[in-house]
Amino acid sequence: MPNNTTEAKIFTCSQSKDLAEEIAAAYGVKLGNVITSTYSDGEFQPSYEESIRGTRIFIIGSTHPGPKNLMEMLLMIDAAKRASARHITAVMPYFGWARQDRKDKPRVPIAAKLVAKMLEAAGATRIITMDLHADQIQGFFEKPVDHLFASTIFLPYLRSLNLDNLTIASPDMGGSKRAYAYSKALMSDVVICYKQRAKANVISHMELIGDVTGKNVVLVDDMVDTAGTLTKAADLMMERGAISVRAICTHPILSGSAYERLENSRLEELIVTNSIPLKQKSNKLRVLSCANLFADVMYNVHHNQSISSKFVM
Repeated sequence: MPNNTTEAKIFTCSQSKDLAEEIAAAYGVKLGNVITSTYSDGEFQPSYEESIRGTRIFIIGSTHPGPKNLMEMLLMIDAAKRASARHITAVMPYFGWARQDRKDKPRVPIAAKLVAKMLEAAGATRIITMDLHADQIQGFFEKPVDHLFASTIFLPYLRSLNLDNLTIASPDMGGSKRAYAYSKALMSDVVICYKQRAKANVISHMELIGDVTGKNVVLVDDMVDTAGTLTKAADLMMERGAISVRAICTHPILSGSAYERLENSRLEELIVTNSIPLKQKSNKLRVLSCANLFADVMYNVHHNQSISSKFVM
């Protein structure tokens, strides 16, 4: 009968190779051997260059746009299923397409649900991810989902700063639950920004709910895309009397003019994880690794040990 005496194997999609190497080292195994053949028109084919029959495998790959990253994950899962892997766990530090988690107007897709169905159809038997854009996305899956919190990485760093008059802030109403959870852990005040958008990534108006006078403020969000909301919130808080403004964002998408906005903003620093590889460097960026978090959870999953401590704020 199958058992877990054989150690799991870890493989990576190309977009997450650096993080996967860190995770494999922390787990204590070598990264598995995969090669990818590419046709002249851009079509590509991953191939496992070692036997995975009857084993548990972890496939590491964030699925941030463009679509190649998601497609590579799906092909890797399908290849593993056809190679008779026993358990196929998709380890997705960043679960892309998650902002489309509901119909916010007529005749639009629910992309997060579609991605969940595609992963299951390809053959994934478990999903491990971190800081989903919306918690309810877990319900889009019929397979087990381990939803990890980056707070286990960020909280020790925030405590090490020893900031006086600390206040946690949410850059929008949707992130208030996350902000309250951080404030409870740090025993601090909370303020919330109320924003109105003219269209996606364009803010028409922002107001601050709460007092930041004489406070060291830490903005908390799950992702930073164009950095428009964060930098506008930071400038507003400094105008309202804050001593300093920092931001912690799990997933550094940082598209468009994000780096330029970050450099020109009044943010002291932007603290992120390495769930997505950075496009360029910035003096205001501090990257905290999530490799140990994922390695611990993967090890415990394989050895049927509890991982509940990773879900506690």
